[in-house]
Amino acid sequence: MKKKDIIEGTVKRVEFPNKGIIETDEGKVVVKGVLPDQKVSVQVQKVRNGRAEGRLLEILEEAPDAINSPCIHFGKCGGCSYLTMPYVKELGLKEQQVKTLLKPAMDRQPDVKFTWEGIKTSPVKFAYRNKMEFTFGDSTLGGPLCLGMHKRGSFYDIVTVTGCRIVDDDYKAIISATLDYFSPMYDRKEISFYHRVKQTGYLRHLLVRKAVKTGDILIDLITTTQEEHDLTGFKDALLSLELAGRIVGILHTRNDSLADAVIDEGTEILYGQDYFYESILGLKFRITPFSFFQTNSLSAEVLYQTVRGYIRSLYDQKKINEDGVIYDLYSGTGTISQLLSKVCDKVIGVEIVEEAVEAARENARLNHLEDNCEFICGDVLGVLDQIETKPDMIILDPPRDGINPKALQKIIGYGVPYMIYVSCKPTSLARDLEMLQESGYVMTRAVAVDQFPWTSHVETVVLLTKTSGSEG
Repeated sequence: MKKKDIIEGTVKRVEFPNKGIIETDEGKVVVKGVLPDQKVSVQVQKVRNGRAEGRLLEILEEAPDAINSPCIHFGKCGGCSYLTMPYVKELGLKEQQVKTLLKPAMDRQPDVKFTWEGIKTSPVKFAYRNKMEFTFGDSTLGGPLCLGMHKRGSFYDIVTVTGCRIVDDDYKAIISATLDYFSPMYDRKEISFYHRVKQTGYLRHLLVRKAVKTGDILIDLITTTQEEHDLTGFKDALLSLELAGRIVGILHTRNDSLADAVIDEGTEILYGQDYFYESILGLKFRITPFSFFQTNSLSAEVLYQTVRGYIRSLYDQKKINEDGVIYDLYSGTGTISQLLSKVCDKVIGVEIVEEAVEAARENARLNHLEDNCEFICGDVLGVLDQIETKPDMIILDPPRDGINPKALQKIIGYGVPYMIYVSCKPTSLARDLEMLQESGYVMTRAVAVDQFPWTSHVETVVLLTKTSGSEG
């Protein structure tokens, strides 16, 4: 097998995250953007140690059980991966991916009773997103103004996604109204969109958030400061829409950062307010455009109930006391901390993002939980030495890249009898488990949670137990 060879084959399996495996007589070929049981044509891009990486040229035959995509943008938009796969098969794929990544950890503890609890489904399969960041651009060089998601496999081209199925109809109406307002100005060259290569232009992103429980909507237009435009007409166009929800705030954020991300470098309120409230398991949370918050509210409840259920089970078995102290490390806006506050004496959350810590403190006051929820701003590695109160249990909910090894060693040093690791990237979890197991922790329960149907993402919750006789 050589570079630029074109091969045909059937996708035998898909490894996390979305890496299809084709087996040939000359070795394996890895290709992204394919589904199990598809027959595909692939051009080899790289060959190393009998394993090749290829680029998808064509899907020759769909999988025998393939379904018609419910989204008109599937295949062009890079947002979803599994829309032609029956949902039950998608769940099976994600469960198998997590189990495969956890197998080395299982093999390292052959004498330990470990319960794999399968995968929990999202309560909603469509229109589940409560936040979207749409990008301005064009689908072809010099083409009409577009607003939506990046085209699959493209760094530059944008697909307008007015038919997107993972958001509700209000998002689609807001996209259409925004394009209707700015497109004539764009055609007359009175306004431009931001070109990431040239680093010139005005329109960058449109951020939309909608509370699932109340229907409240925040809309934030993100632009550079390279042009000046009166946005009164844009505000009025949005307010004239007939929506199922209610617009409570229209904002304008300036962002001249070179990074391809929504960064707040100054926000003004064009209408209303810059926040709304969302409810999770009976608690209220104040959400701003830039708050970190799980983007599938209903599935987040499943995730948090799972964590709380693991702790409740330990209480019921008299393995831990309800008057203990829990560390919630990488606590974000303190959602888990507050949901656990009623099952322990005190929760201490640690988070490096100052805005998230301030939001956590404000939400704790809102829910009258400030007496037993404490939030500390700083890096976990540095902050732990400053906390005098020692934990009886630790919750880990790190970012996608997992835990810094030095921080993890310090966490292990507390020697708590139980930890719960909540992971949004199972490859990072699998890596961190190796150090945890070397230090005397074993997996006793684990479950996957499908937070994001039709995409390659999956959450995992693992209960870790300290073995007797092991040293902290």
